Amino acid sequence: MASLFKKKTVDDVIKEQNKDLRGTQRQIARDRAALEKQEKQLEMEIKKMAKTGNKDACKILAKQLVQLRKQKNRTYAVSSKVTSMSTQTKMMNSQMKMAGAMSTTAKTMQAVNKKMDPQKTLQTMQNFQKENMKMGMTEEMISDTLDDIFDESGDEEESQDIVNQVLDEIGIEISGKMVNAPSAGRNLPSAAAKTATISDEEIERQLKALGVD
Repeated sequence: MASLFKKKTVDDVIKEQNKDLRGTQRQIARDRAALEKQEKQLEMEIKKMAKTGNKDACKILAKQLVQLRKQKNRTYAVSSKVTSMSTQTKMMNSQMKMAGAMSTTAKTMQAVNKKMDPQKTLQTMQNFQKENMKMGMTEEMISDTLDDIFDESGDEEESQDIVNQVLDEIGIEISGKMVNAPSAGRNLPSAAAKTATISDEEIERQLKALGVD
């Protein structure tokens, strides 16, 4: 019962119209087939009357044949009109659907525009850009600080310079001792070799004298 009182939509109306138009086309096709059958019968009657020499009957039948053929041609014209109406109905339905889709889209865009504040959105983007720049600068500063803290290359070079200085001083002192050694020792290769050899105790003694533990 509820379906009887249901309001018809545009699609329902168009479906009913297309159904009626298809029915009309079928009826026109049946009428044309009947006219073509009558046309053949009249042609046969005219030939029969012509054989018998009945000219008056031939003229009457010929007039009927002309009228019948005109009527048949009209069925083609009507059928073309019906097809055109069906096509136009489908086009109108398609246009209405597109208009409905555009209307829905416009309403959606309008609702979104109401929710969005251009000034607020611009401010948010600017704040994001500013904070992003701050973060980049902070990250760079932290990285530089850590590099300064853990960069011990200068201390290492300074330590190496002190060691080299100590070793140079030890070498100078040993060289001086070799110069002051007795001349007899110079004639003895084994004694010179012993004097040139620096013991670990000697190196430790020199380092303590310089204040290097």
